[in-house]
Amino acid sequence: MINMNLKYLRKQFGLSQEELAEKIDVSRQSVAKWESGETLPDILKCRELANLFDTTIDNLMNYSFEQDSFDENETDGKYVFGIVKVGERGQVVIPKHARLVFDIAPGDRLIVLGDKKRGGIALAKLPGIIHQD
Repeated sequence: MINMNLKYLRKQFGLSQEELAEKIDVSRQSVAKWESGETLPDILKCRELANLFDTTIDNLMNYSFEQDSFDENETDGKYVFGIVKVGERGQVVIPKHARLVFDIAPGDRLIVLGDKKRGGIALAKLPGIIHQD
């Protein structure tokens, strides 16, 4: 998520990759690799980036700044929450805004649905199920 946030924030602040690179003393190629997700900035550069963009390292890494740029039509309940990356073991981090909207908390159970012909996959929150042994 940091790659998307860096690109979004850089554009919001009206900076080119070259200008951002100069401000934090790295090459333009480093910024390009961070934004493409090819590499990650080290923790010291993350601190500089967070300070430059007036945010925290945690927000830089975990918050979806792009969510505000998507059209959200809350009147009909349809959202675009952004893009997530599947981890090596199939993990997907559900964006914070989606967790808030759908009241998803650690330990909740989700069902995974899919339509192979349409290439779609979806998650739905299961209601609490009480097991009696």
